[in-house]
Amino acid sequence: MAQYNYKAMDKNGKAKKGSIEAINLDKAKEKLKSEGLIVQDIKEQGAGKKGGGKKVKDKDLAVFCKQFSAVLNAGVTIISALEMMSEQLENKTLKRALQEAQSYVQKGGTLADAFKLNPKVFPPIMINMTAAGEMSGNLEICFDRLTTHFETANALHSKVKGAVTYPIVILIVVVAVVAVLLVGVIPQFSQMFDDLGSELPAATQMLVNLSNFLQHKWYILVIIVAAIVFGLKAFGKTEPGSLMYAKIGIKFPLFGNLTIKSAAATFSRTMATLMASGISLIDAVEQVAKMINNRIIREALLDAKTQIAKGVPLSKPLRDCGIFPPMLPQMTKIGEETGNIEDMMDKVADYYEMEVNDATDALTAAMEPLIIVIMGVVVGGIVMAIYSPMLSMYDAVDSY
Repeated sequence: MAQYNYKAMDKNGKAKKGSIEAINLDKAKEKLKSEGLIVQDIKEQGAGKKGGGKKVKDKDLAVFCKQFSAVLNAGVTIISALEMMSEQLENKTLKRALQEAQSYVQKGGTLADAFKLNPKVFPPIMINMTAAGEMSGNLEICFDRLTTHFETANALHSKVKGAVTYPIVILIVVVAVVAVLLVGVIPQFSQMFDDLGSELPAATQMLVNLSNFLQHKWYILVIIVAAIVFGLKAFGKTEPGSLMYAKIGIKFPLFGNLTIKSAAATFSRTMATLMASGISLIDAVEQVAKMINNRIIREALLDAKTQIAKGVPLSKPLRDCGIFPPMLPQMTKIGEETGNIEDMMDKVADYYEMEVNDATDALTAAMEPLIIVIMGVVVGGIVMAIYSPMLSMYDAVDSY
């Protein structure tokens, strides 16, 4: 049960405020209405602080679904199963959410409604499939499918994350090496350069100036970098900014292809999982759209949902949007014609998951020599700039 703070008016127009205990927000409003109050404002106590709980990783949800399905298959009741899971799981956010769900179910609520109490912990696909499982009496089967879904999603995300993280880590290493050279090595040569008394080459002078700047005014660089990061984040929250980032996400060399294939794999696998559990096509498309981070792909799927509502087959908007690889709409059309779209989506998901694996491996393989070349050019350029005046001096001495 949660506590809700409210502001309301009675039938005489007198303002009232206080707190009320209820299972969820709707129940709290119903209670106040039954007392003859007109609700003006109502919020859960501490809602601003906890925000519905932290998001739980796919890996943790997969572990829960797998264990929960096994316990249900053994004949354990839902309430007892929730109690067992809340005691066994290590994730504190998930543990608390399961304890709340257990309390809700004990009071006569459904498991799906119990999951709705923590929407950040339990994603829509989990809530809707749980509802479908409760209606069909095949709850353990639904949790088996959810296990597969979250395990696959976790593997896919980990693979993509690894491919994206690798060049970032290498870039950080390059920056660190350059910083050490500029702050730790070049200052040792500065006095030597001054003693030479001759004019330094442009590249060497630039390095000396940059070294002096980093030693004495490094905070300016920190402010500039922080301002750029903040500005880019703020721009990304605007309408043109989010659209620009989405376009970059699907068109950027090497990474764009990976984004599209990853979205195709997520779409296909989730559609197959939802439809196999009895979720309607239009609802499944809407749920998948909400899972996609890229705005352009998400809007294309929401447009597909609108067209499906008008009687258009799914394969047509998937083809017309021009985002997905041709195989996805083609296989979807075959599934529509044969009446076996769930199985076809499973096959498409298998294919694109392999494609994502291959794409990430190819991306990593392509980045390695490129990064080595960049590091060689940067570090080699700095070394040459440092030794260039010294070599010039030696040449002058020899010629003398």
